[in-house]
This record gives sequence, structure tokens and C-alpha cells, in this order.
Amino acid sequence: QVQLVESGGGLVQAGGSHSISCTASGSIFRFNVMGWYRQAPGQERELVATVADGRVTNYADSVKGRFTISRDNGQNTVYLQMNSLKPEDTAVYYCNYKQYRNHLDYWGQGIQVTVSS
Repeated sequence: QVQLVESGGGLVQAGGSHSISCTASGSIFRFNVMGWYRQAPGQERELVATVADGRVTNYADSVKGRFTISRDNGQNTVYLQMNSLKPEDTAVYYCNYKQYRNHLDYWGQGIQVTVSS
């Protein structure tokens, strides 16, 4: 089992910056991928960004150049720095942990990020 605890949700003005983080605990295996997904009201959950423990990153086109994902492997923590926020970035942000070799896929409870115009 892997537990994911997210923190940092809140209200931000458009154009501003905000960061969120997620710490994993439990049975953490190497060669995992941690990341963030988001779900806006009435929409499907979508990828925001992921980072492998080898530091390879992947971003949705909608956030490239504005968001930066990073991780601290020693702390099993993933960070998402969000800059130049837009109202359309408003969503519940979910932390995700995947470890493909052992078919593991865990989700956090989600945190609300609201960007006001």
C-alpha cells in the first residue's frame, strides 16, 4: 500500500503563482512515476505533469512553460510549481503514484486549486 498526502491547495489570483506538494509513504518501490492530474467540474480527469524517479518529466501541452514538476526522492515528495495561473487551471488536483513493474497505481484524495480572474 502507498499513501499519498497532498498539501498546498488554495485560492490564487490569475497571473499569480502557487505550489502544491505530495508525499508518498508505505511500500515505495524504485522505478516509479509520480505526478499530478486534475479534474475540473464536469470534465474528465487529465494529466498535468509527471516525473519519474530518474527525473524524466512529462507535461500536458496546456501547462508547458508555466508549470514545473520536481521531486525529492529521499523524501518521496513531488512538487508542482504553477506560474502564470489562469482561471482554466481551476480544478481539483490529484497526486498519483505508479510503479509499472508491480502494477501499482495509487491516488491522493485531491486538493482544490482555484484561480480567480
